[in-house]
Amino acid sequence: MLKKVTPLLLVAAVSACSTPLDRRQANGNDDFINAETTPLLTIPEGLNTPTYSKEYEIPAVGTKSDKSLIGKKLDIRAPLQVLPMAEGTYIEESTDNMRIIIDSIDNYADLKQEIFDVIKGYLAKNDMKLIVEDYASGLIETDWIEHTEVIESSWWGADKVYVLRQRYGYNIDVKPHGRSGSVEIKLLDHEELYNGEDQQIILSGDDKRRYTTDMLNNAIAYMSVERDRAIRAAQLEKSLGISVGLVSANGSDESYWLAEAKYSSVWDRLRIVLPEMGFDVVDMDTSKGLFYINLVESGGFWSSLWGEEKLSLKKGNYRLLLEETDNADQTKILLRDVEDNPLDNESINKVNQILSDLMQEDRKSR
Repeated sequence: MLKKVTPLLLVAAVSACSTPLDRRQANGNDDFINAETTPLLTIPEGLNTPTYSKEYEIPAVGTKSDKSLIGKKLDIRAPLQVLPMAEGTYIEESTDNMRIIIDSIDNYADLKQEIFDVIKGYLAKNDMKLIVEDYASGLIETDWIEHTEVIESSWWGADKVYVLRQRYGYNIDVKPHGRSGSVEIKLLDHEELYNGEDQQIILSGDDKRRYTTDMLNNAIAYMSVERDRAIRAAQLEKSLGISVGLVSANGSDESYWLAEAKYSSVWDRLRIVLPEMGFDVVDMDTSKGLFYINLVESGGFWSSLWGEEKLSLKKGNYRLLLEETDNADQTKILLRDVEDNPLDNESINKVNQILSDLMQEDRKSR
């Protein structure tokens, strides 16, 4: 049956097409591999040996080079370079595999989960299926990934197609402290078929490194986009005001503020707000959610500059404590004296308005 073809396809059918295997080889024949070495001129006795130019002298083959890679076996393509474009990434190279080192850009985020999500997101975006996903051991393996290319198109019969089939494995390892980790990528299986026939390609170390480099660069580029998006989102979140409401003491309980934001967001905002209120942050203990603060004078720098309401609280040392609640989007703020005793309601009320105003104020995102 006659196939419908476009003019562009007609041109491709008439012109000589090369397979991916041809493109890695030098044009022409490889008779040069059987070339004989011509001896130097024989200089008669009594005459001086001429000075030979070294302009076209071929360097000696290195001891670590594979001397069997000559003729059609030699890959003439330029090597690929790993591009660690994502924030907080750099590369370690080995003979056959590639490993990327990834540092956390968010102290409150789960780095291992982020890496898993990035790799799975990249594969899913490109319709690459998984056959192994083991979060505990940090292992991801892809199903066969196929790339097809029509080498010769026929009007009446089937096209001759070159098929590249590969499977990749990702090994994800994150340090116990959770601030840095690594991803190692391996080429697990490789097949090349032309017109349905296996080409029996045996890959060298350079071949494997080329394929894994290309695959890794694509994943890094995807991570770069995702991390840039996360950084912009975090900057926007930090710029938005946080609603804070005072919960007055009831019975034996102490008064506290309830902030409508996650623990990490409230912590970051207080690092800005406390100095503006006039408190010097003497020390911080993130593991305990504690700010050790000192009120030197009533009102901070900004209050005195703009003539705003000053903080009418007794000078001295205080402790500001953050506590998580059952609701992840709410955080308790407690103000206590230097001996960790709750302040009376009168002192809390003196702080309430200024703290609430500064916490709820939107800031410019940089």
